[in-house]
Amino acid sequence: MVIHKNYLLFAITLCATAVILGAFGAHMLKDILAADSLRSFNTGVRYQMTHGLSIILIVLFSNIKSLKLGTILNLMSLGIVFFSFSIFLLSLNNIWSLDWIKYLGPVTPVGGLLLICSWVLLFIKVLRLK
Repeated sequence: MVIHKNYLLFAITLCATAVILGAFGAHMLKDILAADSLRSFNTGVRYQMTHGLSIILIVLFSNIKSLKLGTILNLMSLGIVFFSFSIFLLSLNNIWSLDWIKYLGPVTPVGGLLLICSWVLLFIKVLRLK
């Protein structure tokens, strides 16, 4: 049986911080950020929660089926860090008056591509199940 304790801990942390960041966005940022920045921030929260839960399910599924899904978990974990955290920082750019966009702008789509790759690889892995 494959045990991915670190991935479970990481995913639980993602989910817990998604709740915290969602509350922060809803209560602290709603009067500070422009509507489009707040929507972007909430997109980051939504993707973080969704993929945190997905990592938990993938770990549980890999334990049941004894599948080796480390590459998928790595891609999804990196993808959500790149995607969501770059969105959080870009959304808060106006508050901090830092020019994050030239550094973080390209990071968001790379994160999205890593997420897409993780889902495609998972699809292939499940398709090959006997």
